[in-house]
Amino acid sequence: MQSLQSGVVRMWRVKSLDAVLKTAEKKSLHRSLGPVHLTLLGIGGVIGTGIFVLTAEAAQKAGPGMMMAFIIAGAVSACAAFAYAELAAMVPVSGSSYTYTYAVLGELMAWLVGWALVLEYAVAASAVSVGWSGYIVGLLAHLHDLAPFLPDIIVPPALAAGPYAGGVINLVAVLITVAVTVLLVVGTKESANVNAALVAIKLVALAAFIWLAIPVIKLQNFHPFAPLGTTGVIGAAASIFFGYVGFDAVTTAAEETKNPQRNLPIGLMASLGICTVIYLLVAAGAIGSYGAQPVFGPHGEVLQPGSMELGQVCATITSQPLACSQEALAHVLRSINHPLVGNLLGLAAGIALPTVILMMMFGQTRIFFVMSRDGLLPEVLSRVHPRFRTPHVVTWITGFFVAIGAAFFPVGRLADYSNSGTLFGFAVVALAVLVMRRTQPNRHRPFRAPAIWFFAPLAIIGCIVLFFFLPWQAQLLFPIWSGGGLVFYFAYGYRKSHVGRGTTEVPELDADAPRGPIIE
Repeated sequence: MQSLQSGVVRMWRVKSLDAVLKTAEKKSLHRSLGPVHLTLLGIGGVIGTGIFVLTAEAAQKAGPGMMMAFIIAGAVSACAAFAYAELAAMVPVSGSSYTYTYAVLGELMAWLVGWALVLEYAVAASAVSVGWSGYIVGLLAHLHDLAPFLPDIIVPPALAAGPYAGGVINLVAVLITVAVTVLLVVGTKESANVNAALVAIKLVALAAFIWLAIPVIKLQNFHPFAPLGTTGVIGAAASIFFGYVGFDAVTTAAEETKNPQRNLPIGLMASLGICTVIYLLVAAGAIGSYGAQPVFGPHGEVLQPGSMELGQVCATITSQPLACSQEALAHVLRSINHPLVGNLLGLAAGIALPTVILMMMFGQTRIFFVMSRDGLLPEVLSRVHPRFRTPHVVTWITGFFVAIGAAFFPVGRLADYSNSGTLFGFAVVALAVLVMRRTQPNRHRPFRAPAIWFFAPLAIIGCIVLFFFLPWQAQLLFPIWSGGGLVFYFAYGYRKSHVGRGTTEVPELDADAPRGPIIE
């Protein structure tokens, strides 16, 4: 009995917050970021994948009601953002929600969060790869329109989609995954100027879409507004939530922020607010100018996005509905007589989205790197390449599984799988900030979230509700994935944990950290 009690206590052992903060002191950064910098950082992190690749998914689930879905997803993200900001300001080190959880809720919960982050980062990278593939395939098919001296290139359907859409393998998505993996192994530095240019490309592309689509809106295209009812709208919000992931770029800059108590909430709320407005304008333009009603089966049945059944029905429709498109925004512009701008938008997505894949895969390898260095994963995963100074073992492993997901699964389903892990992580962070307020009320907080006893519970409830509106496959995958992770934890991490062995501080010196896509 005593042995059992000892084992239970060990599962809830925490990583000393003071030891974690010693790590942060070694990497103290200059506080130079103001509210404008933070807002732009947040916009750059949020806008991209979701709006470019999930508009068709949202149309199939909610029709014009996708506009309400964007608002719901944005509201849940905003509530979670406050919890993230407070913990990020207190614990400004690598590991994101995994590190926060380890310091507050203990090792077992930290393991579950870290394991869930695989779904958030690696599966999301697969989703972006598939979304990128759709735009590139569409762009190649209209290459002559973009550059008359070039012929159109038609990628065989068998190599442009997985089995879900009647193909064999999404080879285009696999190729971009391999390219990004090689870049991560070799090591690459992304300058602030390049990052700003890519953000500008995304924003200019979306601005052009709004400018051309809004004036030709037809009000009849908004009726019926919610053809699948409230269930469809909330289901779309659960999928669209993917489009808001990235606001943590603001929270992780807490250590570099001037007057974080004032500027962090401004940066968070301003970036999320601006992104939501942009999303709503893009959605309104797509719905009003072209239409966004869901596609039904031959007997009026509801078809799941990314399903073989939807693909078969779409193949029989001459004028392709929005829900059938693999490059939704470019398709809308071509359909409303702006083919050149549509092709340029596809080109913009082709240029900008690979950096999103790169950052997500880097985030995944960094989480594994930190977990390995904590002893919860085999130390081979934290092995750094002698020449490139990158965690090459874990990068190749991550790249392999990202490529598998991109090769065979639809973008919407991958986004839903990713969301299941993200929602769990956000809910745990919201819980952790409440626990910290109760257990360590006097600890210094560079940023103290306002009304946290309102926003954090709201974030937890919102994450739970959205989780239960994900497709059943995503709901089922998460407990199975978590169960597999627990088996690995008790077989390896429970015994090998550095904290369990009494090692409470792991150095986080710049020389020890792996190189990657660093914004300078």
